[in-house]
Amino acid sequence: MNKFDKRDGNTLVKIFIYAVCIFFAILCIWPFFIMVINSTRGTYEIQQHALSFVPSSYLAHNWATFEGKSFNVWTGLKNSAIIAGCSTALTIYFSTLTAYAIVAYEWKLRNAFFTFILCIMMIPAIVTSIGTYQFMFQIGLSNNLLALIIPTVSAPAAVFFMKQFMVGSFPLEILDSARVDGSPEFRTFNQIALPIMKPAMATQGIFSFVGTWNNLFLPSILLTKRELYTLPVMVSQLKGDIYKVEYGSVYLGLTLTVLPLFVIYFALSKYIIAGVALGSVKG
Repeated sequence: MNKFDKRDGNTLVKIFIYAVCIFFAILCIWPFFIMVINSTRGTYEIQQHALSFVPSSYLAHNWATFEGKSFNVWTGLKNSAIIAGCSTALTIYFSTLTAYAIVAYEWKLRNAFFTFILCIMMIPAIVTSIGTYQFMFQIGLSNNLLALIIPTVSAPAAVFFMKQFMVGSFPLEILDSARVDGSPEFRTFNQIALPIMKPAMATQGIFSFVGTWNNLFLPSILLTKRELYTLPVMVSQLKGDIYKVEYGSVYLGLTLTVLPLFVIYFALSKYIIAGVALGSVKG
C-alpha cells in the first residue's frame, strides 16, 4: 500500500507541475495570439469586441492600409534586419574579445578597466542619445544605417555578461596549451575561445538582436528618409489622423515586427539550453 501511495503522490505532483507549466505557457502565448488575431480584424471590430478567438477577413485591408502610408514593408524588414544583424555580430564579437582580454591576461589596470565598464553600464542609454545624434550629424552619418550599427561595438552589459560566463566556464589551461604549441593570440581567440563561448554568445545574441530590432528612439531621430525607416518606426507612424487610428494595421505591423524575433530565438535556443546544462554540470 505504501508503494502505491507513494506512486500516486508522485503522479499527483507531476500533474500539478505540468498544470502550472501549461498555465504559465498559456499566459505567455496569449498576448501574441491576440495580436495575430487582431491583425486580421478591422478597427471597428477591435474597438467593439476587444477579444476574439476567430480570425476575421480584414487582413488584406490592413495590409493595404499599411502600404497606403507610403511605407514599403519589405524595405522596413530589410533595414531592420541589416541593423539588427550587423549590430548583434559586432556586439557579440567585440564584447567577447574584451571579456577575453580581461580574463585571459594579467595586466596592471585590469580591475580598474572592468570597474570603468561597470560604471558606463550604469548610465542610461537615453542620456547619451543627444550626444550620439550630434556626433553622427557632424561626421555625416545622419540618414545612414551605419549610425545605428557602429556604436554597438561598445556594449558594456554584454562585456559584463561574457566576462562572468568566462570566469566560471572557461578553462584557461587550454590557452596555455595553445601558446605552447605556437598558436597566435588572435587564432587562439577565434578558433578556441569563441567555440567554447557559444552558449553565452547565443544568449547575449538574442538579447542584443531583440533590443536592436525593437529600438525606436534612435532610428526615429537619426533616420528621416522613408527608404531608411525600420519596421518599428513604420509601425509607430500608423496613426491615420488625430480622429482615427487603424488598429488592425497597427496589430499587423506588430505581428510582422515580432515574427523574426521568434525565428531568431528558436534558431539559438539550443545553445542557451546547452549553456544551462554546462553550468549545472560545473556546479
